[in-house]
Amino acid sequence: QVQLVESGGGLVQAGGSLRLSCVASGSGFSISTMDWYRQAPGKQREWVAGITSGSSTYYANSVKGRFTISRDNTKNTVYLQMNSLKPDDTGVYYCKTDSGRFTYWGQGTQVTVSS
Repeated sequence: QVQLVESGGGLVQAGGSLRLSCVASGSGFSISTMDWYRQAPGKQREWVAGITSGSSTYYANSVKGRFTISRDNTKNTVYLQMNSLKPDDTGVYYCKTDSGRFTYWGQGTQVTVSS
């Protein structure tokens, strides 16, 4: 069983920055790939970034060069540093991981970018 808890969202002006955190409880964090997704109002949830157990990172084209995903296995935490935020980045941000046959999602944290 894995539980994921996101935090760090908020309201920010365009061009600003936020850092999201996702703390995982349960076993196997250090060997799991972790992903960030987001969902804007009226839109489907979309993948934003991922980080493997070996800390290889991957980004959606829409955030490449602006967002940075990282992890601290000693704290069972994955981060998403978001810079140069745009109104299109507005949405609920979720972290997600897979363990065995199961997929786990956090409850999400709201990010709102004003123009």
